[in-house]
Amino acid sequence: MMPSPPTATVVPIRHVMPATRRSLTHKFSIGNHEGYLTIGLHEDGTPGEVFLKMSKEGSTISGMCQAYCRALSIAMQYGLSLEDAIARFKGMRFEPMGPTSNPRVPTAQSLVDYIARFLEVEFLNREN
Repeated sequence: MMPSPPTATVVPIRHVMPATRRSLTHKFSIGNHEGYLTIGLHEDGTPGEVFLKMSKEGSTISGMCQAYCRALSIAMQYGLSLEDAIARFKGMRFEPMGPTSNPRVPTAQSLVDYIARFLEVEFLNREN
């Protein structure tokens, strides 16, 4: 039996956000839950990080929001396209859900769904 040929190792490159960057902050509500979504932008205007701060939420929800946003931000910095991120997270369903304060995203099935839909309308110019 012949040995397998060596395989090339691909090392992804992380495009770290600069220390000072532009950002977009968006206040929203889903049902009675109010939050602030901040999108840090690369120099070309594309999203490179996502932060979510929910008002009056317990430590578990806040912690899960931080963990989700950190994972999404790192994935985007390593090359996850906005289209792929939206496809993966849009439509996820869990509380809180319902009508929103954003006429461009009138309803959300979850916080994760809201973020995906907001990114879609804001950066890909696709209406829901």
